[in-house]
Amino acid sequence: MKIAMLIEGKTEKAFLPFLRSFLERRLAGGMPNLDPVPCDGRIPKEDKLRREVQRLLNDRRRPADAVIALTDVYTGTQPPEFEDAADAKRKLRGWVGQENRFYPHAAQFEFEAWLLPYWQILQGLAGHNAAAPAPDPERVNHINPPSKRISDLFRRGSKGRAYVKERDAIRVLREADPMTAIVQCGELKALINTILVLCGGSSIS
Repeated sequence: MKIAMLIEGKTEKAFLPFLRSFLERRLAGGMPNLDPVPCDGRIPKEDKLRREVQRLLNDRRRPADAVIALTDVYTGTQPPEFEDAADAKRKLRGWVGQENRFYPHAAQFEFEAWLLPYWQILQGLAGHNAAAPAPDPERVNHINPPSKRISDLFRRGSKGRAYVKERDAIRVLREADPMTAIVQCGELKALINTILVLCGGSSIS
């Protein structure tokens, strides 16, 4: 099975090797070809998204069996483009229409929310013992989003380096148990369950 994944940028692309490693342990013999499609910072909107999904599904050489779009809820725009993950997924679905091979997903409020469960690892990388921002990573929102919380931790830390998304996400994920974030982050679990079910695996309850 080929699954095309529309992703926003470098951080999400850095996440894919770790996603593949996790899926391989649960999909013995049924691992899909996960084909990342980076979108230069933002998932397309409206007709552009619909056309891109259809292009991937109808490619003459290597058509995708399914297309997943993964957007951040937090896009930095004012007013916010999406209220929450449910709103983002509803809008993506509306833009694409009734295509049953398209699966919209959203990181609430952005990809870095899925790094917050590894706050102790982040503390070590930054050299600062600031308290974790919230017990529920997906409630860290538009007002002070996860990436800004992590950037502030690094800015205050003793290691003297700024948070670099693609570099430091990889460093965190190398040490992380994926189930820690899956248990705490419902939108991450939903994304992984979509892939597992598409490939004939069992979903994570």
